[in-house]
Amino acid sequence: MKTLTEQLATYAGYHRDPRNIATHFVGIPMIVLAVVVLLSRPGFMLAGLSLTPAVIASLLAMAYYLRLDLRFGAVMAALLVLALWFGGWAAALPTAQWLTVGVGGFGVGWAFQFVGHWYEGRKPAFVDDLMGLLIGPLFVVAEAAFMLGLCQPLRQAVEQRAGPVRHRVTA
Repeated sequence: MKTLTEQLATYAGYHRDPRNIATHFVGIPMIVLAVVVLLSRPGFMLAGLSLTPAVIASLLAMAYYLRLDLRFGAVMAALLVLALWFGGWAAALPTAQWLTVGVGGFGVGWAFQFVGHWYEGRKPAFVDDLMGLLIGPLFVVAEAAFMLGLCQPLRQAVEQRAGPVRHRVTA
């Protein structure tokens, strides 16, 4: 299994344009929320607990993130719990509204992603490695930490492998 640094550096290699990174701060949370919303139906009871495909997928993702790194895994777990809460709320809506939230959020989120990659001039990471779909949300959390001045040794290690974010934008 790749390390946290290896996963982030591979993903970051596809995301060095600051406009692309900015679109990911909008697009990726929208996509994650939309997927959780869409997987929040149907639900079934198991040992007194309500389980949905969203809960199962989120638990598997949490386990992966925690195995990759405890600090980032804890943040990702907390964010996924919030997404599950939102997904449960949306799943209780009438079907047309539930689908509007889920499908609409998914489509708009991907539109942001593709605009960002147009700026980048490079295809999305998941095209070459499906793990990019799982690493994308973690990348957004890591970039937020870096912007707050946190985890600087990790940032330096990622940038050593992927290169720095381009600050001068050329047309």
